[in-house]
Amino acid sequence: MQTTTNHDIFDRHLRRMRRDRAAQNFTEHDFLYQQMAEELLDRLNDVKRNFGRVLLIGCPDSFLRDSLVATGMTVMCTDPGLANVRAMGGVQADEDALPFADACFDLVIACGTLDSVNDLPGALILIRRILRPDGLFLAAFPGAGSLPVLRGALLAGDGERPAQHIHPHIDVRSAGDLLSRTGFAMPVADSDTLTVRYSSIFSLMADLRGMGASNQLSSRPPHMTREQLGRAANAFAAAADPDGKTAECFSIIYMSGWAPDPSQPKAARRGSATISLAEALKGKS
Repeated sequence: MQTTTNHDIFDRHLRRMRRDRAAQNFTEHDFLYQQMAEELLDRLNDVKRNFGRVLLIGCPDSFLRDSLVATGMTVMCTDPGLANVRAMGGVQADEDALPFADACFDLVIACGTLDSVNDLPGALILIRRILRPDGLFLAAFPGAGSLPVLRGALLAGDGERPAQHIHPHIDVRSAGDLLSRTGFAMPVADSDTLTVRYSSIFSLMADLRGMGASNQLSSRPPHMTREQLGRAANAFAAAADPDGKTAECFSIIYMSGWAPDPSQPKAARRGSATISLAEALKGKS
C-alpha cells in the first residue's frame, strides 16, 4: 500500500480515513453514489455482451456489487477505505496501485472515486492492463463544475486570504483525452448534472462528510474560524431561492473505454475515402 509523498495532491491516509468515517452512516448521504451507480448499470445494460469476472472500484455499500452478482457476474471489490472492503470482503487499494494481475477481468467499474486519485493517468493504465482484451471499463465521478455555490461561499468566508477548501476536478474533455492517452479503444466521456437543494451550508457540508468527500488535499488550509464560517453561511444563504433553499450542483463525468483487441472495428485511415463529401451529399438530395 502506498504512503503519501511530498508530490501527492491528495493525502492517501486522510482519504482512507474520510471513507472509513463515512462508512457507518453512508446510506444517509448516498444520493450521489446512487445516481452514479444506477446510471452505470443502465449503460452496462445497453452493452450486448456477457461479462464474467468484474472488478468494482469504490464499494461504500453493496448496491452495485449485488446488482452485478444478480446477473451472474463474479465480482471482486476494492476501495481505498478499509471499512468498506471489510464489509464487502474485498481488497483495500488505491486506484493507482491496484494489486491485480494483467488481463484478469472482463469488466472494471469505478464508481465515485477517480476524482481524488493522485495519479489518474497511472490508474487508468493499470485498469487497462488488468482488463482482458476487449474488456470494458466504465466509470463515474464528480467533475469540473461541481459545487459552484459552495466554492463561492467559502471564498467569501475566507475574505482577503482565500484558501483551497475543495479539490480541483477534471472536465469532460480532459477525461476523454485521458482515456485516449492511456490506451483505451473507442473512448467516450460525457457529463450530467445533479441539482440538490439545501437549507443551509451546514447541511451540504454534512452530506459531503457523510459521503467521504470532504477535503482530502495534502496541503490543507487551516480550519475556518467562526467568523469565516458565518460569512460563508451568509453567502450561501444569499444564493437561496424564495423558499429559503439553495440549489447546489454536482457535475458527474461518465467514462467508457475498451481494452484494445484486433477484433474491434477500426477508424478509417485519413484520406482513404473513395467518394467526396460533395458527391455523397448530392446523392441525398
